[in-house]
Amino acid sequence: MATEKKTAAIIGATGLTGSCVQRFLFDDPDYGCVRSLVRWPAEPIHAKHEVKLVDFNDPESILLALTGVSVVFCAIGTTNKKVKGDRNLYWQIDHDIPVRACKMALEAGCRTFVFVSSAGANPKSSAFYLRLKGKAEDAIIATGMPAVHLMRPGQLLGKRTEHRRLESWIQGIMKPLSGLFFGSWAQYKAIDATIVAKAMVVAAAKQETGVFRYTYKEMIQMAKGEGY
Repeated sequence: MATEKKTAAIIGATGLTGSCVQRFLFDDPDYGCVRSLVRWPAEPIHAKHEVKLVDFNDPESILLALTGVSVVFCAIGTTNKKVKGDRNLYWQIDHDIPVRACKMALEAGCRTFVFVSSAGANPKSSAFYLRLKGKAEDAIIATGMPAVHLMRPGQLLGKRTEHRRLESWIQGIMKPLSGLFFGSWAQYKAIDATIVAKAMVVAAAKQETGVFRYTYKEMIQMAKGEGY
């Protein structure tokens, strides 16, 4: 008897990592539907693709969009430039949306949540971004989602659809410097977004429940199929 194909939801599908996840899922025979949750109207780009227009401030809107979903991939994120230095808005996007989505996914019957966090994420960090990501991780875990996969990449490498001049400059610096990172600093190595995305898809296929954190080494191994 044929195995029922899964439905995946992606939050942040237009971003660097989310778009890579989407491409991998289109090619993955285990998934029959890949659903993008978006804030602005968009057209499907693949036979498997569904687009759901969502108000991320409205839990009911999120809940409806996640009905029937097996796994949620959350790769949403903003920048200080985009929010014009507004830390409250930054928090709403990078913390509140993922946490609210995880809560609604659980209510909708989803049992796996894969979240792009950050290397060094720590709820007690003095650095705003790392504290934000650490707090988001804790809140996602606190929802009680059976399987939570937390990806903790350093500087992401890859070409975005939008131009970020500062990020392009940082990528150019970080890529050669990453070879100098050893020991506890290895987690901060620059990593290609396609590797993170592949690791996310591999993580979602796990059968175990629990909270799993992946840094540079684990994501590289997962993307290569080593030990996973």
